[in-house]
Amino acid sequence: MGRALYSPLAGLLAVAAMIPRVRYEVVLTDENIEPIDFDLKADLVGISAMTSYAIRGYEIGDIFRNRGVPVIMGGVHPSFMPSEALAHSDAVVVGEAELVMPEVLKDLEAGTLRGIYKAEKLHSMIGMPVPRYDLVKKKRYVNRTFIQTSRGCHHGCTYCAEQLMNGLKIRHRPVEDVIREIDQCGERNVSLNDADFFGHPGRAKALRKELRGRGVKWQAGVNSRVASNDALLQLAAESGCYMLSIGFESISRETLKSVHKHVNRPETFQTLVKKIQNHGILVFGLFMFGFDQDDPSVFEETAKFNIEANYDACAYSVLTPYPGTLLWYEMLSQKRVVCYGWNKYDQGHIVYKPARITPRQLRDGHMMAYNKFYSFPSIVRRFPVNSSRSKAYWSVYNYFFRKGEVTGRAIENAIADSTEVPQHLPTPPIMPIKKDTRELILSGNHYQIIIK
Repeated sequence: MGRALYSPLAGLLAVAAMIPRVRYEVVLTDENIEPIDFDLKADLVGISAMTSYAIRGYEIGDIFRNRGVPVIMGGVHPSFMPSEALAHSDAVVVGEAELVMPEVLKDLEAGTLRGIYKAEKLHSMIGMPVPRYDLVKKKRYVNRTFIQTSRGCHHGCTYCAEQLMNGLKIRHRPVEDVIREIDQCGERNVSLNDADFFGHPGRAKALRKELRGRGVKWQAGVNSRVASNDALLQLAAESGCYMLSIGFESISRETLKSVHKHVNRPETFQTLVKKIQNHGILVFGLFMFGFDQDDPSVFEETAKFNIEANYDACAYSVLTPYPGTLLWYEMLSQKRVVCYGWNKYDQGHIVYKPARITPRQLRDGHMMAYNKFYSFPSIVRRFPVNSSRSKAYWSVYNYFFRKGEVTGRAIENAIADSTEVPQHLPTPPIMPIKKDTRELILSGNHYQIIIK
C-alpha cells in the first residue's frame, strides 16, 4: 500500500528537536520511503544507523563528504563501532545525544567538528524537548508516533544491546513531560517506545492513569511477568491500550535461561495470552530461532503453539549476534561468527554457525513458521470474531506480516557467505559491571586482534 509499518526515525526526530530552529533548518529523509537528495546544500549531514543499515549509511556519508559536506553519525551501530564509523564521517556521537549536542553545534560553527562525542554521564530524561513530529511524512507510515518514556532495561539478555547502550537501570521521564508530548504530537494513536514499559509497575500505572480519558490509543512493549497483573491490564485497557508486544523468545525454559531471559516462564504463556485478550488487548508475540538448544523440531512446535494459544500476531527472528553484545563475544570466542557483512545482520540472515541445526534447517524452519502461522487456515482460526479486541488493527498486522514477511523475507541468500574479520573492534558504550562479563569482552577483542 506504499506505506511502511514502522517509522525508524524516532531517534532522529529527538535529535532534530535539540537543534535550534532560529539558527538551522532541519530536513529529514527516510530512505525506506523516499530517495536522498545528494545535491542538497547542507551545513551538516547527520546519519543514524542500526547495524543492518550501517554499510548503506557509510556509503551515504562518503558521498556527502566527497562533496565537502561534514558528516556526523550516531545510533546503535556507530555507538558500538565508533572507530569504524569515523572512517566514513567527521564525527560520531556515542550513546545519548542530549548532553553533547551543544558541543557538536559549537564545533560545527567553529569548523572544528571531529572525533567522538560522548557524554560523561547518562541523561536524567528531565526536560527533554518534544521530538520534531512536524518533519515526518505521516501518510507514508502506519505507525508514525513513537514516544519514549524511559531508557534502560534490567533484564540483561545476552543478545540485546539495550543494557550496554542505555544501562541496566531504568531511567524515567517525568509523567507530565510524557503527557505533554502525547498532547503535542498531533496523533491519537501512539507507540510507547520503551524496552520494557512495565519495567517499573508503579510508574507505568501512574502514566496510564494520566492517559485515561484522553482518547489516545496506544501500544507498548512489556515483560511477560508483570503483564499478568489483572489490575494493570484493566488500567491499560481503560487508558486506551490496544496491543502489547512481548518478547516471549522461546517456548523452552532451558533456552530462556541460557540467554538470561529469566523473567519468561513458557508454562504461563498460553494463560497470559488469554488473560491479556480478555481485557480487549491484542498480543503481539516475538520469538527467535537459532538458539543453541534449538533442534529441527523447534519451528513446527513453536508455530503450532502460537496458533493453539491464539496469538493475535507473531514475529519470528533469526538469532543475530550483534557486534558488541554479550552474544557476539560468546560466539566470537567459540569461533562461530561466520559473516561480518553488517547488511546481513537483520534477524533474517544467518551469520553464525548454529549449534544443533544446520544453517539450511534454520533458514527453512524460519520461513516455515511464518507460512504456518500466517496461513489462511490459521488466520481464519485466530480472527477475533467474538472479542472486543480491535479487528482493524488485527487485520493490518496480519496483512503486513503475511505479505511483507512470509513472501518478502523468503530470500535465496539467507545463509550469509563467510567474510573477513572487520578491521575495527566493537566497544560497548557502557561496560558491564560483572567481572566475568567484562573479561569476556576484553578477551573477545583480543581474540579478534589475533585473527587479524
